[in-house]
Amino acid sequence: MYAIVKLRGSVGIKPEIKYTLQLLRLHRVNHCVIVEENDYYRGMLKRVKDYVAWGEVSEDMLELLLKRRGRLEGGKRLTEEYLRDNTPFESFKALAHALCSGEVKMQDLTRYKIKPVLRLHPPRKGHRGIKRSVKRGGELGYHGTAINELLYKMR
Repeated sequence: MYAIVKLRGSVGIKPEIKYTLQLLRLHRVNHCVIVEENDYYRGMLKRVKDYVAWGEVSEDMLELLLKRRGRLEGGKRLTEEYLRDNTPFESFKALAHALCSGEVKMQDLTRYKIKPVLRLHPPRKGHRGIKRSVKRGGELGYHGTAINELLYKMR
């Protein structure tokens, strides 16, 4: 599973990049989506690489994000009681495991009224730079498993 975080705004960008960000449901800065790893999403990521950070999210980090930043329709917090009562998952750990193993997609959770976008906090201690790629000392582009460190700062 990839975690994709939008780091830069949309003012003055090319229309095809803006459209791709809309397809990814990344409408605002510091929003995060969880998607599966396939050629479809890799092509989209190649197009928006200068505006987002992405990498392979761990199951533990996904559990923490769902616990802290998971929301229901109407802006209410996602709780374990809600998961037990309204979904086939007993806990955040079970939901994170199902997402990471590919049993369920984040888009499928909308039928349980769980929002597919996680609204993150700006990173504690700030970004290393949102105009440079990871290879050049910034935050943009492919992080690999190091995306978990960025997500932890944005929890």
